[in-house]
Order: sequence, then C-alpha cells, then structure tokens
Amino acid sequence: NPEVATGDGLALAFQAGAPLADLEFVQFHPTALHLPHAPRFLITEAVRGEGGILRNQQGTRFMPSYHKQAELAPRDVVARSVLMEMKRTGTDHVFLDLSLLTPELIIHRFPNIYETCLSYGLDITKEPIPVAPASHYMMGGVAIDLHGRTGLPHLFACGEVSNPGVHGANRLASNSLLDGLVFGHRIFAYLKTNRLSFTQIPSELDAVYSVETNPATLSADRLSLKQLASAELGIIRHEKGLREAQQLLASTLGDPETPLTPHYLELQNMRLLARLMVEAALARRESRGSHYRSDYPDTDPAWVKRVVHYPKGIEFVSALEPFNWSW
Repeated sequence: NPEVATGDGLALAFQAGAPLADLEFVQFHPTALHLPHAPRFLITEAVRGEGGILRNQQGTRFMPSYHKQAELAPRDVVARSVLMEMKRTGTDHVFLDLSLLTPELIIHRFPNIYETCLSYGLDITKEPIPVAPASHYMMGGVAIDLHGRTGLPHLFACGEVSNPGVHGANRLASNSLLDGLVFGHRIFAYLKTNRLSFTQIPSELDAVYSVETNPATLSADRLSLKQLASAELGIIRHEKGLREAQQLLASTLGDPETPLTPHYLELQNMRLLARLMVEAALARRESRGSHYRSDYPDTDPAWVKRVVHYPKGIEFVSALEPFNWSW
C-alpha cells in the first residue's frame, strides 16, 4: 500500500532526525466516486472540463454560487465548495451530471471511469455520478534539497514521501510523476560522483509508544483517528477544532511491553503524523492553496515561508530558498 508506506516512511524518518516540511498542505480531490462498497475511485477533473456539471441532491447546479469559474474553478475551490454544499443540504455527496455529453463521447473519452462505474451497477451514460471530496496528495514530507538529500546524513528521499518544494501549496495534476522522475535521477547523479561515509548513521531507532492505542482496539482507534483527521484536518480548518485535535493527539509514552505488530506501529506512525500536521496547520494563520483556515480566510504575504518540523521543534524558513543539506 503506497499510502501506508509513505506515512511509515515519514514517521520513521522524523523519529530518526530528518526534518519534515509543509505538512499542512494536503490536497483533496473534489470528485471521488461515492458508492456503497466501492473504493474512492477518482473521477478525473477532465470530466468537468468536457462539460460535466455538479448538482446537489435537489438537482440544482451550485458551483456558480461559489465561484465565477463554476466547475472549472481550481480544485481546492471546487473541493471546498462541494463540502460546503453538502453541509448546507445535510448530505454526504453531490452528483456529477454528464447529461450534456453524448454516450459515445463518454465511453470514448473516459473508458476507465465508464467501466469502473458500470462494474458497480452505475451507467454514467444514463445516470449522474455520486461524488464527494477525498484526500489525494500530500505536498509536505521529508524536506530534501536539489540532490534529494535530507537533513539526516545519508538518507535520500523522492516521490510523495519527500518535500522538494516544487509543488508549492497546491500541486498541479500529474506533477507528482515528474517530481519522482526528476529527483530520482538527481539522487542517482549525486551518488555517481559522491562517496558516502556511514560513520554518522544512528546506531538505533527508538520505537514510540502511546497509551492512546490499545492493541485490542486497533481497528476502532484507527477509525477514530481517521474521523478526527477528516473533521479537523480536512478541507476547511478552524483553530477551535485544531486545538481540540491537538489535545486528543497529545503524545505520551506507554507500556514498552506492548506487542510490536505492524498494524500497531502503523497506527502509531499515523498518530505522530496527524499531530505534526495539526501543529503546522495551527501555526499557519492564513489560507493558501490546499490549506484553508475559515478563521483566517485570506492569503497573507508574510507567510511566504515553510513550517519545518525538527525533532526539537518547529522553525519557519523562507519558501523562496531551497533546502541545502550539507553532510
């Protein structure tokens, strides 16, 4: 599971001493399939570009009320608008109406979406697609420089686990693939011309335990954590909710005799990342890109900087200067 691997990699890198940056920036896809027993399959934004219209449960088109570009607004705006419309109407999804498109165009342009929806009993040439926003991509991660080096000697990172700074506050579609290719190649090029000395590698890594997690209730605790993150770390954030989440996620040491199962450690890593994300979201008192604070709805020019988590605490650094880790 790449999402689990990314989360575990972030948590382990941080515990070993590698700084993390920009964890408050999490991108939400505005239109994920919302059907019982179906995965949150992403309905590409190209569907709206072709003429797909978002409607609420009453069949009313609502995007023009939220943004002058309607369905063609930036993805963070569309995701936020969909969420607000769901809250306004008391529903858990809206509909993406493709009735302006011919069946032939739908099948030709979106064969994967057509086949996937059909496998769950939904013919999108005849019926609208039930959709809701879903967490999609984290712009934050292990802070790296232009060579893919991290703040932990001899640890390199690239891909979604890393934070190269190239995505800014709101990743453009598919740029994550280019990110992985470019920085993967830069790491390779660096290693071709630089010999590494492994005398600085930490000799051991201490596992982090938490009394908040009982091995007997892993599934329930995982669900509670996901619900807390969705409610307070989601598309729209506010200081009151973030403070409450921070209190619930306060890190405490637990019983070292707890069995170290993969699922237990995975949940501990999720808790650690959620705590760090809350701290970053609280620190950034503005709205920028995928980070939206309803109590600070405007973008503040003074916040052209990164929130960087070091094991010793948070630091704020200029977003205009790339990291330059020197080993």
